[in-house]
Amino acid sequence: MNISVLGLGQMGSAIAERLISAGHEVSVWNRSKGRADALVAKGATELAAPSDAWSRSEVCITMVADSQALADVALARDGGLAHAAAGRGRTLIDMSTVSAEISSDVAAAAEAGGVRYLRAPVSGNPGVVRAGNLTVIASGEDAVFTSVESLLRDIGPHVFYVGEGDAARVIKLALNLMVAGTAELLAECVALAEGHGVRRDKLLEVVGASAVASPLVKYKIGPLLADDYTSTFSARLMRKDLDLALESAAAGGVPLPVTGVVQQLLQACISTGLGDLDFMALLVRLQREAGQIPA
Repeated sequence: MNISVLGLGQMGSAIAERLISAGHEVSVWNRSKGRADALVAKGATELAAPSDAWSRSEVCITMVADSQALADVALARDGGLAHAAAGRGRTLIDMSTVSAEISSDVAAAAEAGGVRYLRAPVSGNPGVVRAGNLTVIASGEDAVFTSVESLLRDIGPHVFYVGEGDAARVIKLALNLMVAGTAELLAECVALAEGHGVRRDKLLEVVGASAVASPLVKYKIGPLLADDYTSTFSARLMRKDLDLALESAAAGGVPLPVTGVVQQLLQACISTGLGDLDFMALLVRLQREAGQIPA
């Protein structure tokens, strides 16, 4: 299949690699130049602009940083993917984590322009993508999902169709608020133990064998043992996702008190220069406050 991938951050690049490995003809684009070079070396074709996607592809996947970035590529007055004449009858799959408002705008433009639209946000990091363990959560018209299901499974084996509209957006935000909350509790667990002289390796050995040893916790044990906060998903992006979750909750009249607290803790990470580190920098913030490491 001919596929375009727009947005070559860590996740978009990993998704494009999976599609190339699966034998698809892949075209790629990124706002900043140079991000496509490694993919071109693996056989991808670089597009000059997002609007070129429909001239080469039956399916276009967007994996962009935020709602405004999706609006820029999907709703732009000239060449917006959701309403471009060349996209009629073709399929736009957005795998980003964005607001339901922007997603609804894209859906309306796609319907008016005859472009088929599927929301398909994902749960996992680039390493999970490359290991073939990504979870894809899809919503939209059932027929659209069915037509691209095998393609989604080339990206990640855990594919769930959850219904019409923006159901996938809500589930993704619900998952990420649990990820952020778990990260804060794991950080507090480590800070508490180390505050009493417990060795981190001994603590995490017990945690990894306990009832709280979720896949997320197990993914984080190795980096925590190495004191490695290289970003798989930054504190800044996690804060953005919790902003979206709180906006969605407010629209539905649902209180999310713990999510609100964790959002503020992530903002504290950003305000103290930790925003571009992995979201487990929540531990660094705690250690500084406890005087366990220099501020």
